[in-house]
Amino acid sequence: MAMDDLVSRALDLAEVRGAGYCDVRLVETHQERAVVRNGVVDTLSDDESLGIGVRVLVNGSWGFASSNIVSPLEVDRITGLAVEIAKASARSSNGSVSLGPPVTSRGRYTTPIQTDPFTVSPEVKLGLLLEADRRMGSVAGISARTGNLIFIREQKTFANSEGAHVEQTIYEAGGGIAATARGNGEVQRRSYPQSMRQQGCAGWEFVAAMDLAGNAERTATEAVALLSADQCPSGVTTLIVGASQLGLQVHESCGHAIELDRVLGSEAAYAGTSFLTTDKLNDFQYGSSHVNITADSIRLPGLGSYGWDDEGVPAQSTPVVRNGRFEGYLTSRETANGLGLESNGSMRASSWNRIPLIRMTNVSLEPGDWTLDDLIADTDEGILMEMNRSWSIDDRRFNFQFGVEIGYEIKKGKLGRMLKNSTYTGITPEFWNSCDAVCNEDHWTMWGIPNCGKGQPGQIGHTGHGAAPARFRNIQVGVMK
Repeated sequence: MAMDDLVSRALDLAEVRGAGYCDVRLVETHQERAVVRNGVVDTLSDDESLGIGVRVLVNGSWGFASSNIVSPLEVDRITGLAVEIAKASARSSNGSVSLGPPVTSRGRYTTPIQTDPFTVSPEVKLGLLLEADRRMGSVAGISARTGNLIFIREQKTFANSEGAHVEQTIYEAGGGIAATARGNGEVQRRSYPQSMRQQGCAGWEFVAAMDLAGNAERTATEAVALLSADQCPSGVTTLIVGASQLGLQVHESCGHAIELDRVLGSEAAYAGTSFLTTDKLNDFQYGSSHVNITADSIRLPGLGSYGWDDEGVPAQSTPVVRNGRFEGYLTSRETANGLGLESNGSMRASSWNRIPLIRMTNVSLEPGDWTLDDLIADTDEGILMEMNRSWSIDDRRFNFQFGVEIGYEIKKGKLGRMLKNSTYTGITPEFWNSCDAVCNEDHWTMWGIPNCGKGQPGQIGHTGHGAAPARFRNIQVGVMK
């Protein structure tokens, strides 16, 4: 039986069994990974997955079931199971789910790429990592080296009982290197392009442009230099946060805080809630007038880019913070309807065997007007910090502390000594209200975070965060005294 016929079969059976709404996701995923550690191939994997998930509303309550057996009998079984789960859920429901206006999207979407990464040989991929590893290893004092690549192709069919039917193929490519140095009683690490691996919705060209081998020696040299660098001082000072670190700052202090399911309490038991409660919508100064944050599922190569979300809602762009004022959430059909809004298409599941959740799309700090050189020259005294090393934030996304891989002292408008073990801390709205400058689009990069956890059972989400370096005044750095 054709795949579309199986999807239609599930929709028809759900209606016969009494579902007021049904959607079906058929997902096939192909993933390649390569890891080199200290000159040795540690991982070379090629995995495939195929499965189908059925979600239904019966008597205003959700039910979901899935299977990796894609056959008519199994589709009948999981559809019936989803209906029974929904009926059971309705017995203890706190209220009936309403989805708002129907979603009737139709069409096809494919991530635009130049070179299909699955056509590039393993020899070429491993050769790239081994050469980067060799160059890192040429630096005296390096104790450990690692490099990794990942490539994903997800082919998805979504259909619902309201008439939607969309097909999309999403490509992802990514990679990175890291060098570790040990000495003087401590460990220092430098990464490239960022600490979590840079990843985007793109093809092989995305990885090739990173030039991992060309940046390997510098990365390793900085790791060794950090061993003898001065400690980050403690106190209140001006802070310039580099683009990579600022991408994670947006992720943790804004992206999670604007997920409307967290705001409404449905993530409270596991991941927490949010200080951006609904009474603050359109009536809260989240940041200074220099802070403009957008959530979109359009801008490539952001990991939050696609044609439609997993409710069939089209990709779009939503202002989150405009001139510092809080204006928008990431929403689902259900949560948006509760606020009298329409979904902005932020529902995604990590696989066919997970129910969709509100996930970050590309939540980005929009560029300002400054060049980085001018911003440093305009700073009399402060610290430039870049590349995440550690993070901690409370479950309301309010109080935070971040550690970075590298810092540089700023004195009289010039970069000075290298600093190690640099950290900064703050309270989210105070931090963003202290922003007085953001660098321009020449310094703006779309960063990928491929390991965002959420949900029970857990799901790993892939999110994008555009950012350029920005300056913040009166920030606590180092160990508080």
